[in-house]
Amino acid sequence: MNPSNAPSRKLRAVRPAEAGFTLLELLVVLAILGLLAAVVAPRVIGYLGSSRSQAAEIQIKNIASSLELFRIDAGRYPTEQEGLAALVKAPPGVPIWNGPYLSDPEALTDPWGKPYRYRVPGQQREVDVFSFGSDGAQGGSGEGKDVTN
Repeated sequence: MNPSNAPSRKLRAVRPAEAGFTLLELLVVLAILGLLAAVVAPRVIGYLGSSRSQAAEIQIKNIASSLELFRIDAGRYPTEQEGLAALVKAPPGVPIWNGPYLSDPEALTDPWGKPYRYRVPGQQREVDVFSFGSDGAQGGSGEGKDVTN
């Protein structure tokens, strides 16, 4: 084949007016992203909520273990007046205190930013450590459900 006889192929130059996306293409992409967000967002929020409840359960177990260590050392659980703060700082009148039993005072705050509640004697066990969940009120369901030891 002779290069001079071959059909000439011209490269078409892209003019600035033809570059980019049309408004219709952008609207289609935005609609698809909106649908994806509508389907995925509730599931992600649900996982976030359940992970907070699970974190509260783990923290309560840790606090309950720390209370047992306090009881072994002091011969009793902290009073309700001393509260859970007795696990971080020695309360007055406790001769044997080998704490802190919890290294971080933030561990006494639930994932919703409220302090854990403490009751001695407990209604379910010797001591109750609990959180009222996201709603901060007794009872509830879902994310507002009470979490206890």
